[in-house]
Amino acid sequence: MNNPVVTENQKAHIEAPVFVKSTKKPRDYQQISIYKDVNPLDWEDWHWQLKHRIRSREELAHIIQLTLEEEKGIEKAKGRLSMAITPYWAALMDQEDPNCPIRRQAVPVSAESIIAPHEMVDPCAEDRDSPAHHLVHRYPDRVLLLATEHCAMYCRHCTRRRLVGDHEEPQINSASRFDAAIEYIKGNKKIRDVLISGGDPFVLEDEELEDLIQKVRSISHVEFLRLGTRVPVTLPQRITEKMVTMLKKYSPIWISIHFNHPKEITKRCKIACDMLVEAGLPLGSQTVLLKGINDRPYIMRRLMHELLQIRVRPYYIYQCDPVRGTQHFRTPVAVGINIIEKLRGHTSGYGVPTYVIDGPGGGGKIPIGPNYILSQAKGKYVLRNYKGKIYTYLE
Repeated sequence: MNNPVVTENQKAHIEAPVFVKSTKKPRDYQQISIYKDVNPLDWEDWHWQLKHRIRSREELAHIIQLTLEEEKGIEKAKGRLSMAITPYWAALMDQEDPNCPIRRQAVPVSAESIIAPHEMVDPCAEDRDSPAHHLVHRYPDRVLLLATEHCAMYCRHCTRRRLVGDHEEPQINSASRFDAAIEYIKGNKKIRDVLISGGDPFVLEDEELEDLIQKVRSISHVEFLRLGTRVPVTLPQRITEKMVTMLKKYSPIWISIHFNHPKEITKRCKIACDMLVEAGLPLGSQTVLLKGINDRPYIMRRLMHELLQIRVRPYYIYQCDPVRGTQHFRTPVAVGINIIEKLRGHTSGYGVPTYVIDGPGGGGKIPIGPNYILSQAKGKYVLRNYKGKIYTYLE
């Protein structure tokens, strides 16, 4: 394989990829033998990362000590949401601990085959609210444009598991596959906000992504353009100078990044986020509340603090949607409310996201939080603060 061409700036940021934390010796690291001979320049090539994703039990067994539940899960994870883990992400997983938060998000387990009675294929009713192919229109002034069905890594809690996966997308008239969606947006002047998501739009080649952005930007009444991605977390090598330069041309573009745990904020992830921020691209975070991963207030607080340190503004915490096969990830709603209770007033306001439930059946995002209004009468509100002290506000 020819070595990829990288800039001097990129060379300065190449990070050794092949170490993961050992549970037996907390400050030691164990080398993953499968990657020990990888050329660092190859490691920094996002195409190499995608080509060498872990797809089978045999490959993964060279990296972690698989449990019986994981082996069963991998065997059953066929079809749409099959297993795909970037080498970068695999190198962050604990080799021995199946409860590792990095590992649990990526490795299938047998619990995925258990379908709870209330779980749905399409819990957010996106297919119902799709007026054109690739487009979801639920809120009056904004739409969701699904750019691709592919991701760098397939998270096991994925809401769009009915769509997302490593399979062949139809390539017939691929250059015009978004035409119906673009024409719909052009024809509805109430639409001022477009979110391009997927899958993950950042797995598209620069030219393909730019073509789509350009088409949206050419619509005069679209004021606000957002990109939803997890790539800076699962494949930070994808954030290249070429890509960032392209995105900057269409500024303002806001980027929402899916972060779930502090361990995801590595040196390499920070470099990717720095490149985006320094190009004038505002970053926000979206976090899914996941049982046993980030459902403790101290973990969520640490995540929010570390996000602020890398200039990512905490935006949403989502209750895990009731999508089929994800019951083992969901917490009671009270857990999320308690997390907000432990954040509000106890840390910077910038570090307090909005906790939402996406109303099952297409209700949209509904904010949920602690109740700070104890009573109200004409011209009078009785309130409590974060310490539980009572105050009266007279209008």
